[in-house]
Amino acid sequence: MYPAPDGALYRKEENMAKKEEQTACPSRLGRVGGGALIEGVMMRAGEDVAVTCRKEDGSLTLTREKHVPLRKKYKICGLPLLRGVVNFIESMSLSMHTMNLSAEAYGEVEEEGRFEKWLKKHLGINLFDIVTGIAMVLGVLLAVGLFLYLPSKCVDLIEWLSGYTFVGWQEGLIEGGMKVGIFVLYIWLVSLIPDIKRTFMYHGAEHKSIACYEAGEELTPENARKHSRFHPRCGTSFMFVMILLGVAIGILLRYVLPASIIDMKWLYTLIRLLLLPVVVGLGFEFIMYAGKHQNLLTRILSAPGIWMQNLTTREPDDGMLEVAITSLKAALPEEFPGFDVMTEAAAPASADADAAEPTAEAEG
Repeated sequence: MYPAPDGALYRKEENMAKKEEQTACPSRLGRVGGGALIEGVMMRAGEDVAVTCRKEDGSLTLTREKHVPLRKKYKICGLPLLRGVVNFIESMSLSMHTMNLSAEAYGEVEEEGRFEKWLKKHLGINLFDIVTGIAMVLGVLLAVGLFLYLPSKCVDLIEWLSGYTFVGWQEGLIEGGMKVGIFVLYIWLVSLIPDIKRTFMYHGAEHKSIACYEAGEELTPENARKHSRFHPRCGTSFMFVMILLGVAIGILLRYVLPASIIDMKWLYTLIRLLLLPVVVGLGFEFIMYAGKHQNLLTRILSAPGIWMQNLTTREPDDGMLEVAITSLKAALPEEFPGFDVMTEAAAPASADADAAEPTAEAEG
């Protein structure tokens, strides 16, 4: 179980993040993005994607791929708001793919049976992809229930118990408070799972290595370690911004739509679902803007997402930083030509490798 967040430590991290924003190289801001995986890190820069994982024997495995964004293929996909929706869908697809790669590299995918071989031969897919797809669909349905339907029904229940009828903005604020509470509670609960804790440590390694790169420093674990694990373009911040935007739109809808539609919870929920692309698009535009422009407004609006990263990121060890840096260098072949994991990022074969190897006891 995690200790309670240390206020002084958080302020130190936040100050570090602000200092990095002021000293970052403008040409490098927003150039690289990434994500934490199962004992690994994915980095993406333009069309280049690199996935590095720490195997059970302590060695590293690196996979390089090319992914051309739809925004480059079709100009319409690069229009404001629409590009956010397109990017979100592409990011979800890429996350599923890279998570599969990390699971295979770490040895969590069992040997294929007859059914799996048949799926791959006749349909070109594997069982892990199907399971991941089903899990994603169930996750979306759960999110809709928790963040759209449940808060609305809870407001009705409160009104029924209290005998008081809320006006539009009051209902919207109560629903919004419930959504934020559910989101924070969910993140806190999953952060108690040991495997998720390690993933959050890799998340911190991803942020620190990107911050080191954007500061123009040499990419080493020593340099990356001193940077903040908070980043304004983090997916956590994006999710929080979407929740806040959803609250604002929810309040607006209660003044625009007739009461008869608001009272039909299934129809009201459907309308909110149809407006999700607008929320995603606006959230994407804000995150991209906040990542490149630092002023009082962006700092105020980014603050809740930064606070949430106190839960979704953890201080990584040097082995995790090595993994993140390996992916970062591999995703930038024009800046690091000839980079090879076997010669520059190979795991030590001595006692240091045993120290870097993940163990269940260390996750307690």
